[in-house]
Amino acid sequence: MDVTIRPARDDELDEVGELTARAYLEDGLLTFGEEDPYLERLRAARLRAQHTELLVAVDAASDAVLGAVAFVGEGGAFGEVAAEGEGEFRMLAVRPEGRGRGAGEALVRACVERARERGLRRLVLSSTGEMATAHRLYGRLGFVRAPERDWYPYQDLALHVFVLDL
Repeated sequence: MDVTIRPARDDELDEVGELTARAYLEDGLLTFGEEDPYLERLRAARLRAQHTELLVAVDAASDAVLGAVAFVGEGGAFGEVAAEGEGEFRMLAVRPEGRGRGAGEALVRACVERARERGLRRLVLSSTGEMATAHRLYGRLGFVRAPERDWYPYQDLALHVFVLDL
């Protein structure tokens, strides 16, 4: 694989925030587009880096950032649906040039590995119904839907929960 996973460096955090925001915007995943209040949170990679393990997928040859994800060990400021003994990951995003190269899969596998290293019993995530490509990836990696844990951060925005027993 020509993609490497490593922690995001401080000098990459603004780029990671913009990469995440652009991926969600360009894929039509924000209900209110450029006016969506979640956009500010997506861009806040510096804040994420303070409360999560912010990982990046980089081109192995050039070290160019291709994608990012926030791994939440157990709860904290960025935990949304993880219960005791569960890890969570959030805001998985991959640039168009990183798609089809395994960047997204490598980022998710890195989260699985970190959850196992911490002795967690399960890894969870939330996703919108529109994220079909991501759902296929999660299914390939063994995640299953947990509809009983679905939730609504806003009135008309349903988030679907996926779990992987470790």
